[in-house]
Amino acid sequence: MNQETLRTQHPSTEKAFTVLLSPTRRGARLARLLTVAHLGAWGLPSESAAHIVAELAANASVHGRVQGRDFQLSLAVSGQRLRIEVTDTRGDSVPPGPGAVKAPEDDHAENGRGLLIVEALADHWGVVPGPVPRKTVWAEIDLVR
Repeated sequence: MNQETLRTQHPSTEKAFTVLLSPTRRGARLARLLTVAHLGAWGLPSESAAHIVAELAANASVHGRVQGRDFQLSLAVSGQRLRIEVTDTRGDSVPPGPGAVKAPEDDHAENGRGLLIVEALADHWGVVPGPVPRKTVWAEIDLVR
């Protein structure tokens, strides 16, 4: 008697999107809009991710801007986790990492809270230097809570 073993393969839940954007306010806005559109198409919640992308893209446009060089937005879903990466070409300007971000001393300051928002919304985040002249700020959100 010939017995056959059947293997059940689950469809891949891996999804990814990467785009280069101009380091401008328009590019940062487009990063947020593309994030909402892709996550919606993938059937995933987008509110926290949209806020994180908005902050990281704004930082890439303001602090990571190098004339003539774009920043990169990457979204990837692996298992039950969404990973967001924003890479700019200003590797010499590395922000503080998790746990080292401080609120501005002036309560009325109009900026300086972006990474605090990322820290509050992301389950994990960090900064990866290189390869020269780049740096990547990444954040992960657990999709199952």
